[in-house]
Amino acid sequence: MDILVNNLGIYEAVGFFEETDEDWQHLFEVNIMSGVRLARHYLSRMLESGTGRIVFISSESGISPAPEMAHYSATKTMQLGISRSLAELTRNTEVTVNAVLPGPTRTEGVEKFIRDIYPDLPLKAAEQKFMAENRPSSLIARLIDPSEIGDIVAFICSDRVAVINGATIRAEGGLVRTAF
Repeated sequence: MDILVNNLGIYEAVGFFEETDEDWQHLFEVNIMSGVRLARHYLSRMLESGTGRIVFISSESGISPAPEMAHYSATKTMQLGISRSLAELTRNTEVTVNAVLPGPTRTEGVEKFIRDIYPDLPLKAAEQKFMAENRPSSLIARLIDPSEIGDIVAFICSDRVAVINGATIRAEGGLVRTAF
């Protein structure tokens, strides 16, 4: 079975009034068009074979936009619409298209971002302060380990969950305060 995980994405914390048209276009090209182009290429083959998995790695910012990352949040919301639209094309096949919404995840980029905010603190203390001050609604109150997201992606790509299609799977540590 073929599997496509659209995980390429970039972000930057920039105030709305400082975001240029070029900033918006760049995030759109990387965060949206890369996944669209790959899905366009692979989904038709998956549909022909009748089996396959596509996963878009979105973000909690797709349903809980961050004011310091309006352009990033917009691209992550768009991924949700794209993944659901593509799932509609899979009717009566064993192809699924879903989106996963991680919360703040311990990646090199996030660690650098946190170190830049709190340069005088050790990384662990800086992470704790970041979560307390910037993501206080998180129920896990920590950064997510990338392997935790990987486990969820591996699970929804398996044969065991062929019934999950067109879904938005929240893996944001309880950060988003909605029932859906």
